[in-house]
Amino acid sequence: MVQGGCLCGAVSYKVDAELGPITGCHCNQCRKISGHSSAAAPAPKDAVAITGEVRWYRSSPGTQRGFCPTCSSYLFWEEFDGLLYLMAGTFEAPTGLTMDRHIFYGYKGDYYEVDDGLPCYQTGRRSPVIKG
Repeated sequence: MVQGGCLCGAVSYKVDAELGPITGCHCNQCRKISGHSSAAAPAPKDAVAITGEVRWYRSSPGTQRGFCPTCSSYLFWEEFDGLLYLMAGTFEAPTGLTMDRHIFYGYKGDYYEVDDGLPCYQTGRRSPVIKG
């Protein structure tokens, strides 16, 4: 079981299902919301038990992002497809998870490169691989 939560401890979660691999995202929204890029793993939404109040922000049509209203920790991303994407930095260790790709690499900041050998997709998971 994977557990996690926010910086101040007001919001926590437990996942009673196997998580998918972690994906790094370099899109403009993730960069602005996190200050750099994000890394998240999918879980079935109905397998995630959340304790505490989460504030949701509709960041674009068909998506929302969940935050702790006290400390502003970015915890969740949702597309309303039955999955909840959990921000990997909020997991309690150990998780046993690995990263499998980078998406929206064509939008990354100009101040860094990713050299981990994983595939880097121009935009989403079905776009051309531009590196790796």
